[in-house]
Amino acid sequence: MKIINYEAKTEEEALNKVLKELECEKNEIISKTTYIEGKLFKSAKYQIEAVKVEEIIKYLNDYFKEYSKLINIDINSDILYNNDCFNVVLVTSNNSIFIGKEGKNLNALQNIVRQNLKIETGMFIKVNIDISNYKIKKLNILAKEVKKIAKEVEKTKLNVSLDPMNSYERRYIHSIINEYKDLETESVGEGKERHIIIKYIEK
Repeated sequence: MKIINYEAKTEEEALNKVLKELECEKNEIISKTTYIEGKLFKSAKYQIEAVKVEEIIKYLNDYFKEYSKLINIDINSDILYNNDCFNVVLVTSNNSIFIGKEGKNLNALQNIVRQNLKIETGMFIKVNIDISNYKIKKLNILAKEVKKIAKEVEKTKLNVSLDPMNSYERRYIHSIINEYKDLETESVGEGKERHIIIKYIEK
């Protein structure tokens, strides 16, 4: 991947240099800005590191092609970039192996890909990997359960603690409960034990 680096007195000036070099618009790059304080007679400056979105997509497609050869399992990848996240949908010849029990293998693969991108670019890049819409189907089931619990909390006015979940699922639940005017959510616990409490709000 082509990672470029520019420094300038202002962030806007550094960004303009990056966009001119890459010949693209701001929404077509992933970037990281660092403010460097001046020392003695040197003035402060801004440093911007950037890479094109299309470079990341190419890297991800190549990554899964090589991975497919290594494990001898067919993998087709479809990648879209929106809301600052690379959404990867994989279709394989053995989905169950990639998904694993309760999606553990899928989450592990996602973490590995994110870590590799961080090593390659020096930036944290959001990547969401799904296999044959496994996560979407799981979220649909989760949404039904959460809405059922939400109705119970409204009825009984008693708080309910949900089972521990990953950050992606917790964010999804927060967004669902935000639609209820008399309910709110709170994330508590650490690490694998972090979970959500659905609370009734007294008016």
